[in-house]
Amino acid sequence: MPTFVRWVSLLFSGLFAGFLLGVLVLELSLRDYGAAVYTQVRQVELDSLDTLASVTLIPALVSTLIVVVFTMRARGNDRWLVLAAFALLVVVFATTLAVNLPINGDQADWSVQTPPSDWASVRDHWQVAHAIRTVAAVLAFGSLVGATIARTAQRRTGVGVGAIRSAAGVG
Repeated sequence: MPTFVRWVSLLFSGLFAGFLLGVLVLELSLRDYGAAVYTQVRQVELDSLDTLASVTLIPALVSTLIVVVFTMRARGNDRWLVLAAFALLVVVFATTLAVNLPINGDQADWSVQTPPSDWASVRDHWQVAHAIRTVAAVLAFGSLVGATIARTAQRRTGVGVGAIRSAAGVG
């Protein structure tokens, strides 16, 4: 498999995870403010952040899928970490489609002067889903980093991860 694809997967999954962490920090900071401030900030977020999410998540998914295909064919020792990363990115994508995007669409139409009466419960629902996808994205990135380290160690030593773990008395 071309090393380039593995690095693209790492780059975009890392950028996406970092982006989600930044949004999580912002969202948690907004919990101390009222409906009007929350609504105005969310509408500013929705102006361009959905685009940023798309241009980082989609390449992360596609490149990670390519890495999965190559590592499964090669029966590399890192295949389960790569597969886990892809599965976690699918969780992120599904959560985004099922929960976050529909709420984003609704919030784009909210009035800053008169947000809906249930704004706090909608915010909470969005933030829980966002926390789930943030954790999944960070774990996916960590899995890809772990797979890359395992792959590099295998290439340098010529010994698979299983043999290394066995020699170390682990698992």
